[in-house]
Amino acid sequence: MKIIIAGAGAVGLHLAKLLTRERHDITLIDEGEERVASLTVTYDLKTLVGNPLSLTTLREAEAHRCDLFVAVTPDEAHNLTSCILARKLGAKKTVARVDNGELTQTEQAGFFKEIGIHSLIYPEQLAAQEIAGSIKRSWIRQYWEVGNGALVMLGVKVREAAPIVSDGKPLRELCGPDAPFHIVAVKRGDETLIPHGNDVVRPLDIVFFMTTPEYIQHIRELAGKTGYPDVSNLIVMGGSDTAVQTVNRLPQHIRVRIIEKSLDRCHRLATLLTNKQAMVLHGDATDIDLLEDENIDRVDAFAALTDNSEQNILACLNAKKHGVRKTVAIVENTDYVSLAENFDIGTIINKKSIAASHIYRMLLRADLTTVKSLTVANADVCEIPVSEDARVTRRPVMELGLPPTVNLGGIVRNGRGILINGRTQILPGDTVVAFCLQNTLKKLERFFK
Repeated sequence: MKIIIAGAGAVGLHLAKLLTRERHDITLIDEGEERVASLTVTYDLKTLVGNPLSLTTLREAEAHRCDLFVAVTPDEAHNLTSCILARKLGAKKTVARVDNGELTQTEQAGFFKEIGIHSLIYPEQLAAQEIAGSIKRSWIRQYWEVGNGALVMLGVKVREAAPIVSDGKPLRELCGPDAPFHIVAVKRGDETLIPHGNDVVRPLDIVFFMTTPEYIQHIRELAGKTGYPDVSNLIVMGGSDTAVQTVNRLPQHIRVRIIEKSLDRCHRLATLLTNKQAMVLHGDATDIDLLEDENIDRVDAFAALTDNSEQNILACLNAKKHGVRKTVAIVENTDYVSLAENFDIGTIINKKSIAASHIYRMLLRADLTTVKSLTVANADVCEIPVSEDARVTRRPVMELGLPPTVNLGGIVRNGRGILINGRTQILPGDTVVAFCLQNTLKKLERFFK
């Protein structure tokens, strides 16, 4: 597949690195010669120094024959315009990064498709959805509903006292064919596992469960998380766009205080926030005296949402030191993600990873319509409708010969969530939830053809 990426910034580079592992024909365009000079040595891609708004540059990049054109420069207008030009030259699909949530509203999709833009990505909005979901459920690292809530994926970090750890049972005994949950992935240190029957859960593992809504409380007890309070009091460090998007998504019963350094930004936040329970304070959330004045020791959750990864990590460590149980940090430097996890920060959000997984969906067959990146686990989970003649319908799951990097967690059938075991027969019309290590989704495609 021929792919052109305009913009060698954080998202563009992360996406390019992700895609080169799958041997796509990739051309990366950027006006900064220094940014692209070393990339051809490290990665299997072509680079082109130029302006993506230039027809000469787009023709040199062969936009007329590209399958996907992705514009992720820092300038929203440049992204939109370059996508329109690339589409007019013959690009099959285009994706533009934007900084305005209004443009991503569903009713605008038809308009943008008419002018040549197939998909819009607003990383701050995508990140906010993750953060808000995490704050609503303080004991969960990641949460995802499938089929309007018929199935639920939960990512939970387990401690030594958790029943699932202290019992020491292998997975074949913990979650057998008739168990109300499946363990579909495990992050252990820097390694991500697709577990099998003989594996055991260890202290400090991040365990990804697939279950149905009525058993969420059972998972909470099994993971030893009954002592975590529901969040009713939250402090947010930084009044970034991500913070605004997050706070506006929170339920009204959560009392929110946003601490922002810039007085001008504080005034601006007053016009951007629709959550009437939010209060804006002018100050520095790294100031311990200020946090103590704001009773940090009585806060249920703390979210560090500035553009500075180091400050976010340190602020969450400080909040933990003062007894805050739930912390969330934006960590934009991918090198710091593992570090933050080793520090036991809590929920880690990387906008580059979230945006890249959203774009990655464009590369898959149309049937693989929903892909979610598990930030700390280097894994993906996808929601796949099953067609009439799909290979997965021909025999029970145990006989399909699935790759060891893939785990089928559950299916939604006629609106009902069903957990998958080896005897399960998948039927046309089902929606399958599959887990796999990153960059192995393509191996799954042939089973759904």
